[in-house]
Order: sequence, then C-alpha cells, then structure tokens
Amino acid sequence: MHEQQVTSASHGHMLTNVAVWSADSRWIVYDTRSSPDGSVFDGTRIERVEVESGQVELLYAAQHGGCCGVVTASPVDDRVVFILGPERPTADWQYGPARRQGVVVRTSRPGEIEPLDARDLVPPFTAGALRGGSHVHVFSSDGRLVSFTYEDAVLDGLPTDAATVGSSRERNLRGIGVSLCGQHVKVPHTHPRNHGGTAFTVLVTRLTDEPTAGSDEISKAFEEAWIGSHGYLQPDGSRQRYALAFQGHVVTAAGQTISEVFVCDLPMEPQALMVAGDQPLQGTLTRRPAPPRGVTQRRLTFTAGRRHPGLQGPRHWLQSSPDGARIACLMRDDGGIVQLFTISPNGGGPVPVTRDEWSVASSFSWSPDGRRIAYVADGSIFVVDAASGSSTRLTDRDVAAPPRPEACVFSPDGRRIAFLRSMPGRGTQHGDPEAAVHNQIFVVDAPA
Repeated sequence: MHEQQVTSASHGHMLTNVAVWSADSRWIVYDTRSSPDGSVFDGTRIERVEVESGQVELLYAAQHGGCCGVVTASPVDDRVVFILGPERPTADWQYGPARRQGVVVRTSRPGEIEPLDARDLVPPFTAGALRGGSHVHVFSSDGRLVSFTYEDAVLDGLPTDAATVGSSRERNLRGIGVSLCGQHVKVPHTHPRNHGGTAFTVLVTRLTDEPTAGSDEISKAFEEAWIGSHGYLQPDGSRQRYALAFQGHVVTAAGQTISEVFVCDLPMEPQALMVAGDQPLQGTLTRRPAPPRGVTQRRLTFTAGRRHPGLQGPRHWLQSSPDGARIACLMRDDGGIVQLFTISPNGGGPVPVTRDEWSVASSFSWSPDGRRIAYVADGSIFVVDAASGSSTRLTDRDVAAPPRPEACVFSPDGRRIAFLRSMPGRGTQHGDPEAAVHNQIFVVDAPA
C-alpha cells in the first residue's frame, strides 16, 4: 500500500481520534500541540492540510494567552469544532478539565470563531449553559448535535466543609453532554468567565459519587461515540435515531473499578433535549446538571467474570459501525493480548474481531462501508475484516518511528487512513528547532 507523509513543518501536529477529515475527504484538520501524546495543552493554531497538494491553511490562531486543540470536522458542512482554553488566564482561572469550552470556526471564514456551549458560573444557573469545561467535541452524522465530555467548575471549586454547603453536595465527576446546534443561549454577565453560546447544551449521563459494588451505577462516563450514521435498529424493528455509546466506571462485587460499555439513548426529536427531567438541567450549587426528560442510560457489557475484566489496552474511544449494529472496543483476550471486540447496542456478549498475536496499540476507526476497522499494532497500520477477523498489514513494520496510538482514521470516501508518526527534524545544530522530534501526519491507501 502507498504511504504518504502529508506534513513536514517543524512543529507539533496532533490528530483527534475521529472526524479529522473534511466531508469531501480532501483535507485533514489538526492542532499544533508540542507533546507527542498531546498531554501538554499548548497548541496555538488550528490548521488543515490538503492531502494531495500539502497546502496548509490556518483556520484559527489563539489570542490573549489562550490555547486551542482537539479539533474535529463536521460530516455535512464546513464547520470544525475544537477546545479553546481560557483567554487572559488568571491565577484562579487556568486551563483545566473544568475550565475550557467548545468553539466553532467555518473553513470558509477562518479566524472567526463562535462559542458552542454557553457558560454560567453564578446561581441561578441558566438552562442550556454549562458550569464548567467541555472536551473532545464530535458532530452527529447530520451535524445537528455535538457530543463531548464534561467536568464541572462549580462543584470543582466548592468548599470541602460539609457544614458550609450541606452534606448532600455532589462531586465533580467526568460525564458526557450534548449540544443542540442553532439554539442560542444567553447568560447574564454575573461572572467574568460567563459567556453565551450558539447551542443549547445539556448533560446526558447519570453519575454516582460512590457506586454500589456489583451495580450498574457509574462514577465516570467518558470516551463516547455516536451510534450509527442513522442510529440503530431496536429488537422490535423501530429505529433509535440518536444514541451514544460510552465507557463507564463501575465497581465490581469484589470492589474493583473497571470500565464497561454503556449506551445513552436520546429523544427522537433533538428539541426534546431542552425539556428538563426530574432534576434541573442546569444543576444547583450542590448537584450536578441532570439529563433531560426521555434520556435513558443502560449497561451493555458485564465482564467482571472474565480473566481480564473491563475494557483494556491503550486509551481509546468507542466506535460504532456505520449501520449502528456493532460497537467496537478493546479488551484483553484470555492470553492477555489486547484485541478488538464488538457488541450490539441491543446487548448480548462481546464478540472478538481481531485474533492477532500482538496487541492493538491505538484508537481505531471503521471504514465507511462498515467492512473494516483500522488500527495500529506491531509498529504498523492494520485493517481487519470485521466479519472474518482477517487482518492485513498496510505499512511496513517500523520500530524507530511507529504509527502513534492517538489516531487511525478512515477518510469519508474510504480511500485513505490518516495517522501520526513522531519524526526527527532536518536540523543538526544544537537548539535548532529543525532538529527536534515532531508529530507529522501520514496517510496510507486503504484496501479496495
């Protein structure tokens, strides 16, 4: 298979685990964080590169001391969405999980950003606004909704003295939210970090501070994915249009915390996300924001009895087949090797896909036709036939600059797979930035 290096500039290039391609498969969007794994949030630019020509376009440059990153593209238009850290950061408001926001820029209007999620940090809080930070924003297949993970600045900053806030104060726990695009939210200017947004934003997962051992209660919801390009078929033949698969932390009967696969079914009509359930959408001083009416959460996997319980392997986001019939995740087989498994959103046991002698070493993605899954293993890019389990190595084994684990993403037309390698620069003098190692973007042709 033909492999092509797409970028070569002497700075970092970071891909998100999914949705890095433009809808027409011509461009790849990325940020410029310097650390190979992206753990240092110091990127100052959102860019895109045209694969065929190598032409680079600047979409956004951070201002006023802010940083930006973790960019994904809309599957239906020219919007891209990414994290923006605090501009004009102060000692009490630095970048962190509860202090970041989602913003949108259109490739047709580079440099012009609009806030996605609103923020209101002062009670009475505003329905449709967050009180904290959002992260890894991904559009639904129709572009109407955006999913993300969330942490709460209000609960994160509350006093620990129970006498001050009451014994019922909930903790700041990572959860999953959804933004309904085009539903503008205004908030009062009662805090310098308050701002409006272009989407009505809610939390959709239910969390528990101290999950009961052996129960389906979870203390963390994370690494989510939209199920299917049009949802999934339920056992009765009806279609669940909007749903998210995610990892949830449960506590086993033996007291071990593990990750299991969960599903969150959303209302059939997105506007219904604006209707509160049994608790306020916006939360209170002592309670987390609550899911809207009609949102249901259920557990799919029960792996405590396996030799290697829970989801395992490198950090990865769940990914759904385009038809919504299978949700892919990573677990260890009985021999301890990390393999791809799938499970139906309707339940049933996990089904092994790969049967490799080496562990899957990356995030992964489905081909648009649902026939293959791309991943990194043994210093190479692989694809596996999702039906037969037959794996094909697409790139030569490279131990010096192997494909990185963060991303392995099929293009929407199914012709290419995008990934990263950490590559040495061309300079030789000490201190020359050309001599540093930087992530570069590569693509490889996918099998026909």
